[in-house]
Amino acid sequence: MKNDYIYKTIRVGVVGVSGYTGREVFELLLKHPGVRITYVAANNTQGAMAEIYPEFLNRTTLVCEKFDLKKAKSKCDVVFLALPHTESMSVAPKLLKAGLKVIDLSADYRLKNTKVYETWYAYKHTDAKNLDKAIYGLPEFFRQKIKKADFIANPGCYPTAAILGLAPLMATRKDIASIVIDAKSGVSGAGRKASVGLLAAEVSENFKAYKVLSHQHAPEIEQYLSQLAGKTAKVHFVAHLLPINRGILNTMYVQLAEGITLNQLHTLYKKFYKMEPFVRLHPEGSQPEVKNVAKTNFCDIGLAVSADKKMVVITSAIDNLVKGAAGQAVQNMNIMCGFDETEALL
Repeated sequence: MKNDYIYKTIRVGVVGVSGYTGREVFELLLKHPGVRITYVAANNTQGAMAEIYPEFLNRTTLVCEKFDLKKAKSKCDVVFLALPHTESMSVAPKLLKAGLKVIDLSADYRLKNTKVYETWYAYKHTDAKNLDKAIYGLPEFFRQKIKKADFIANPGCYPTAAILGLAPLMATRKDIASIVIDAKSGVSGAGRKASVGLLAAEVSENFKAYKVLSHQHAPEIEQYLSQLAGKTAKVHFVAHLLPINRGILNTMYVQLAEGITLNQLHTLYKKFYKMEPFVRLHPEGSQPEVKNVAKTNFCDIGLAVSADKKMVVITSAIDNLVKGAAGQAVQNMNIMCGFDETEALL
């Protein structure tokens, strides 16, 4: 398939539209002038999209049905897979074999080592042959590969905020002694499912850490920070559940062996991201807030340096459902298919 879609409308399908991420992809695509949504599916929810999600009344006549490979192949040029982890690897190979472009929002193709995947997700990987084909969909670093790709492994939400926040230091400093990532996410990050721990009465007026030093996003963060650093990178990652619906705020502590001033740090980040449409660097003395990135595809970054100039504190904020999932997926589609990268996202 050639990247000549800018001259015509492409046909797009969303599989897993019953979840928060799938719904968010669907809404963004409705706004895209170069996209015609031709197929929506979910195995646990069927019916008119306007009935499943009343906010789409008079905006679509599409009907969600159980996934059917033949229909997806005949109706789509590009398919977004918003399926639970471990399920995409049974669908993606068939769509790729049919010549479709695939953007997978699960974790099934992010980790390049199947043993690492199986350790952290407790499930045998069944499609190792497509791991090398899957391009990690973080446009700020892999844009040129994404342009030529047929298959995208969309990054996780925590890794997106962490990697964007840490990348300028990782790519330029050789004196990093330690990295601690203090990450906090809204409830929608856990997905659209019934769980006692996610009930409003349990989450409201509460704040807690979970999967301390054992979160499945840690190896993903380390894998891509290592690529940027040119050597093995290790992080100490702790996730927390915020009593809000959406949003992520990462506070990252980087210990340096040699010093750096705030002005030097700010100049480094400004230069590093000067051409990036969705990374916003806060002025010195200002820090990002979750409410300012909610329902946007932006990643906001704030910087601070300790008095001895050896402790750097980086804060990064994203909407976990947009830049952390659906928005980034649409951004990747835009790059793959020759659209303006910001289409439907500003």
